[in-house]
Formats: sequence, C-alpha cells, structure tokens
Amino acid sequence: MDWSNKNVLITGAGGFIGSHLTEKLLELGSNVTAFLRYGSKRDKENLNFIKVNDKSKLNVFFGDILDLPAVNESIKDIDVVFHLAANISVAYSMVHPAEVFNTNAIGTLNILNAAKDNNIKKIVLMSSSEVYGTAQYAPIDEKHVLQAQSPYSASKISAEKIAESFFRCYNTPVTIARPFNNYGPRQTARAIIPTIISQALINGKIKIGNTNPTRDFLFVKDTVEGLIKLAETKETIGQAFNLATGKEISIGELKDLILSLLNKKVEVEIDEQRVRSKTSEVERLCGDSKKVNEVTGWSAKVNLEEGLKQTIEWIRANTDLFNTKEYNI
Repeated sequence: MDWSNKNVLITGAGGFIGSHLTEKLLELGSNVTAFLRYGSKRDKENLNFIKVNDKSKLNVFFGDILDLPAVNESIKDIDVVFHLAANISVAYSMVHPAEVFNTNAIGTLNILNAAKDNNIKKIVLMSSSEVYGTAQYAPIDEKHVLQAQSPYSASKISAEKIAESFFRCYNTPVTIARPFNNYGPRQTARAIIPTIISQALINGKIKIGNTNPTRDFLFVKDTVEGLIKLAETKETIGQAFNLATGKEISIGELKDLILSLLNKKVEVEIDEQRVRSKTSEVERLCGDSKKVNEVTGWSAKVNLEEGLKQTIEWIRANTDLFNTKEYNI
C-alpha cells in the first residue's frame, strides 16, 4: 500500500505506541488525524517527541471516544483507522473496572459504529496478549482460549467480540492485533521495563512485584511495523493476529539483564502492593506469530538487549518524566 496522502485516523495517538505509529505514518507521507483526549499532558509530550521533517500533515483532534458525535466528526473522509485508545493498566482496572470497561469496550463500539456509517476501508483494532491469560500451552497461537484474569483483560476480550460481530453482521473491514508485551522509548512507569530502569537510575533501589512470571517483550518499532502490515493486507480482515517474538524471559531475569546493561548493583525489594493475586496473575506469556508472518510477512526484528539499550538511553535523557517515589498503576 502506498501510504502517501492516505487519510489516517489514530485514536490514542499520543500514547506510547500511538505516538510511534503517528511518527511512522507521517514519515510515509500520510495525512494523520491524531485523536487525543483533551487535557492529557503526557500525550502532548509524546507528540512533541515525534521527529519528522514535515508535521504539516498532522491534525490533532481533541475528543473522547465515549462521545459518539465526536468520534463521528473525527472519522469523516478517513481511509484507515488505527484504534489504539484504551485504558491500558491492569492494576488500575482492578480498582476502577467500570471505567476501564467503558473506555475499552464501549469506546471500541463507538469507533466501529462510526466506521460502519462512514465506509472506512480498513480498521486495525489494538487488543492485547492479556486476553489469553496464563498460557495453557506455549508458544500461544491465535487458537488459544481467551481467559479474563483481570477487568482489563475482560474489556479487551469484549472489544474483540464487538469487532467480530461487526465483521459478521455488517462486513466491517476490521482486523484485530494482539501484541505481546510492548516496551521502548516514551513508555510510562506503569509498565515493568521503564519501572525498573527509572528506579535504578533515579533511586538506586528497585521495588517490583512477582519476579517469577515470564513475558514475551516486543519492541515498539516492531509493533508499529506489524500494525501497518495488518492494515496493508486485505487477507487480514475479520481475523486476529499475534505480534510476538516467540521468546520469553522471567521478570527476575529481565531485572538482572537491565541492571547488567546499566552496570549497576542496586537493592531490590518485593513490594506486596505490586503483586497480583494468584488467580489474577498471568504466569506465562509467550507468543506464536507464525500466522501473521505467513499472511503479511511480518516478523520481529529488534532483539531484547538492543531494544533495552535504546529504552535506557531515552529514559536516561528524560528522567524528569518519571515519578519513582510512588507506585504508578
């Protein structure tokens, strides 16, 4: 697909992944409408980090995805929609499940309704590997059972099923992306990698939760390439696709690798408020991306050590963005 002068809407464009996707599509020459929630300071900061020669093709639209008239207004004359806007915190969902469900499920319903009424050519819906819960087998492929081990996970499963229903009932051209654990520059300390790095750099002491679970960490630029490939490929419509490396590492091993790259020895404390209950904790995530590779040709390129080096460099240059005195949910 030639992305030059394509009209693209990105919800959640100021978020961690959304800002990188916005940057890439601007590089490709697209006219990008960045849908932002009004008043989000960090979203504005992330868009300021975008480095492209020409920002004239970036249009910022302020609104709330729970406001259907606003969504309808933003989607007019759009060719492709990337729906990334979501409340992404598992921990926060345990405190405020209704808010997270409304944002993630009802917000998705609004996007799909607006897309149906405006004849959008392609929608890529960002889901999450959290929909799988603890792996019943690994690597996890798209046939794995969906398990709601948190309200966040339930909200994403609901969003997927709403999308599936629109495809089946209205032939809405939607594709579901299930990226595994993303990391990279611009990510907040709600995620484990920037939590470890920022605490080690600023505090010289690390507070973390359970170190036994394993995760499949995917660098943000690989995620962005995967989302674009899914949008470009007609055969992906009506299906879900993993974006993963197929390699897993425990949180304890991850912590050791990060400290090795930082060349630091610091005190590590298990903080009980960061530990999920046994029935909620996702013990193992490791993804199988054969399907997306066969259909689109995508595969992850950036290995964990290289991705961590880039992430460390960015956090080191932007420590003022991190509050390491409090637990960020």
